[in-house]
This record gives sequence, C-alpha cells and structure tokens, in this order.
Amino acid sequence: MLKKLSFTTVAFGLAAGAFMLSASGVDAASKRQFIAIGTGGPTGVYFATGNAICRLVHKEAAEGRKKGRKHGIRCSAPSTGGSNYNIQQIKDGELEFGVAQSDWQYHAYNGSGGPWKGKAFKKVRAVFSVHPEPIQIIARGDSGINGWDDLKGKKVNIGNPGSGQRGTMELLMKQAGWTKKSFKLAAELTSTEQSKALCDGKIDAYVYTVGVPNAGVSIATDGCGAKIVNFNNALAKANVTSKKPYYAWATIPKGTYKTTTSDVTTWGVKASFVTSADVPENVVYELVRAVFENIADFRKLHPAFRNLDPKTMIKDGLSAPLHKGAVKYYKEKGLM
Repeated sequence: MLKKLSFTTVAFGLAAGAFMLSASGVDAASKRQFIAIGTGGPTGVYFATGNAICRLVHKEAAEGRKKGRKHGIRCSAPSTGGSNYNIQQIKDGELEFGVAQSDWQYHAYNGSGGPWKGKAFKKVRAVFSVHPEPIQIIARGDSGINGWDDLKGKKVNIGNPGSGQRGTMELLMKQAGWTKKSFKLAAELTSTEQSKALCDGKIDAYVYTVGVPNAGVSIATDGCGAKIVNFNNALAKANVTSKKPYYAWATIPKGTYKTTTSDVTTWGVKASFVTSADVPENVVYELVRAVFENIADFRKLHPAFRNLDPKTMIKDGLSAPLHKGAVKYYKEKGLM
C-alpha cells in the first residue's frame, strides 16, 4: 500500500534513511511517497536489483531537487521470500513493486500454474525485465550428480515455500513424475542457507534459478568445490518450446566460477520487475525514468546487469500488460 507523509515545520527522522528537511525546504510540494520493493535472499541478485533501483530513485530525487524537478519518492528494498511471495504481497497491497521470475509473472496473470493455478491476479503489471536467470543444478563434487536425472535418491534442497525456486522445482518434479519421496532428503532451505548446507554435507545439491554470477552460488563453487552441471535433457527440451515463451536456452560461460571449467548448457527465465495496476501512474513513471535515465550507472551495480539494453528490457520476458506509467515513459522516449 502506497504510503504518503506530509512535512510541515519540523524535520523528521525516517526509518528508511534519515532525510532532514530544513524549514526553508518545507512547502506544499514536500509530500513524500514511500514505496517498497520485494526482492529475495540477501546474497541473491534480486536483493541487489531492488536496492540498485532504490539507489537510482534516490539519486534522481536528489538531482531533481537541484533542478527544481521533485518527485518525492523514497523507497526501500527488503529481503523477502522471492518471486511468488513478492507477487502475493503486491496483490495484498503490502508491496508496491517486486522482482519475479518471468514464468511466475506469466502464471500469476494467467492463473495457470503453481500457487496461481485457478487464482489469476489480473492486476499484476509488468514494468521491465532485467537479467537472464538460468536454472542451475549445483552439486557437490563428490555427489555423483552430473545432470537432472541423477538428483533422484539424493539429498536435494527444493527451496523454501513461496519462493520462485520452490515453485519451479515443484513444476519440474511434477513433469518428471517425482515427489518429495523421490529424494533421500527434500530440504526446504532458503537461498541464503543452501550453499552452506551443501558445503557442510547436509545436502548433495540444489536447483536454483538465478542471475550469473551469484554470490551465494560462489560460496559453494569457490568455497567447497561444488560444480554446475548441464541441464539439457528431455525434460529441458520439453519446456523450451514456443508454448512456453518465458523459457529460453542459456549458457553459463567457462570461468564464471572456479569450478566452471567449460561452458554449461542449461535453460531458464528472465528476472522481471512487476507492480500492480493500483499503483499510481506517476510513481511507476518516475521509477522507470530513474532507472532508464541512469542505465549506464545501473549496469555497473552488478555483473548480471552489464548487458542490459532498454530496447529489450521493455519486451523480453514480459507476459503481463505493461503498467500505464511505464508505457508513458517508453512512448516519450521513442522506445514504443
């Protein structure tokens, strides 16, 4: 739920960052609008994405004040349970924006899979897409796991309930005819916990849909010799089809991590930035403007962002309708 706060004569300390207003700066235009962006685990790219966007929103606010152009938006990007949690919280009015896998954006809008089956959220709106997110099977070096089929009978983390990771695993397990009982152990760890558990021998592998490189994955690969294995079997080929436009083949390049001694072939989704049709047009417009006017800075804030292109960000991986605030900016800039 969008929150607004009016300042009159006294400077207030804000929990999201102590913004001090002098008496001379207090006027009728000094209303502040606070937005919250749902992200993911603190070591993941979603967390970096949300906080990078907030950084640019605040940068644009500071520069706008100098130029007499005020948008008054302040944001925070707390760690959350991930894709489906973020979309549900947007639906409930607890978050204004969130980062989510492109497949869960699709399923939420269409009511076609996972927790959204038969429960379409027709007010979900796309804003832009961000980085590619390959599905990665990360396995202990001594586990004997060299592909998806080898996970059966092993100790595997299937992700915490509510996360995109868990949702993707449940869909894949269903397609493979597997249940939790197909594993020696089906752990329900968060993305923050899984690499340490793997290095400690508590699990043999985890399947994680995430941007590359990822700090959490590097804990396992660079820290205890875990490897990312190919995921290009019949199950993968059955998913990367024209009927599922949110999926595509992906390559994790040789040298990405210490144990990535050759290119890894896999497939995956896009990270997408979503909101609700109920979020005001001007708020979405200003956020999009902050990101796209500072795209060069955005690319520098995480290695996964380095190849972002505004022309593809407004269409790739987006299956819900674009928010009208985003459309307004894209049309102004000739991107649509």
